[in-house]
Amino acid sequence: MSQINNKLLNVGGQAVIEGVMMKSPHFIAVAVRKPNKKITVKIEKCSSITQRFGFLRLPFFRGIIMLFEMLSLGIKALHFSANEAADEKDEKLSNAAIIFTIMVSLAFALLLFVLTPYALTTLLNIHEETNAALFNLVDGIIKLTLFLIYIVLISKMEDIRRVFQYHGAEHKAVNCYEAKKKLTVKNAQSFTTLNARCGTSFILFVILIGVVVFSFIPIAVNSLFPSFAALGFIAKKSILFGVRLIFILPLAGISYEILKLSAYYQKNFLFRLISLPGLAVQKLTTREPNDEQVEVALAAMEAVLKKELSTYSKAY
Repeated sequence: MSQINNKLLNVGGQAVIEGVMMKSPHFIAVAVRKPNKKITVKIEKCSSITQRFGFLRLPFFRGIIMLFEMLSLGIKALHFSANEAADEKDEKLSNAAIIFTIMVSLAFALLLFVLTPYALTTLLNIHEETNAALFNLVDGIIKLTLFLIYIVLISKMEDIRRVFQYHGAEHKAVNCYEAKKKLTVKNAQSFTTLNARCGTSFILFVILIGVVVFSFIPIAVNSLFPSFAALGFIAKKSILFGVRLIFILPLAGISYEILKLSAYYQKNFLFRLISLPGLAVQKLTTREPNDEQVEVALAAMEAVLKKELSTYSKAY
């Protein structure tokens, strides 16, 4: 049931409120444990813009598209899970409320993980224009430190701890499927909560690769704009920081390709080594789930696999 022509499908997901979202090539399913302990599953067809425009499937482009599409799907999944997990007496969240929350969260992330490290590195009197490598190394260290502290702090919250458990359940379900084992709670629980394709690893790659990529920004700006050196401090910093924000998208594309390669070639020593930092951080963003949480993850997994098989059978 779980394979088509003996080939595994590319299935991945994310934790939501009291549940798990799973995405296969053509479908997305969100399974949520309701307050009455029953599992509700919502499944719908999803199509990527890359299916209409072939060039968007090219390396580097596809990573950027994936980032935006997963953000959009994640918002919808969070909206559904938040309302399904709420008691009937609780007020349902509107789409506007969810979108506003996501936008505030993104703004906070940019402030804490992009602007703050940049400002702190500048305050250390390290000159980006003349010593870009050192500047971005320190910026990256501060960024990584803030990220780890943030994860540790929010993990102390009960609601976040449960989300991290569902994150672990999602990984166990995916690992069980990719190992071609029967999708049972017992089988899934035997697997690790870590996965080389996890979004946590993606974020870490963005931070680490950014140290290298951002080091070339001052060189590029000086080459393209000879008059840049004559500008004042604020003007220089505004331009360099603005270019840095623009380069986040190409950086995401590069990070996505490295993530896919390192996950695909896990038998290769070099790629296993590349995956280690991300897997280490996942020990903070995942927790061992209980059987009920794994059951929810498997419900989402089985839903997309069943629809994929049904669609394939009708086509052939």
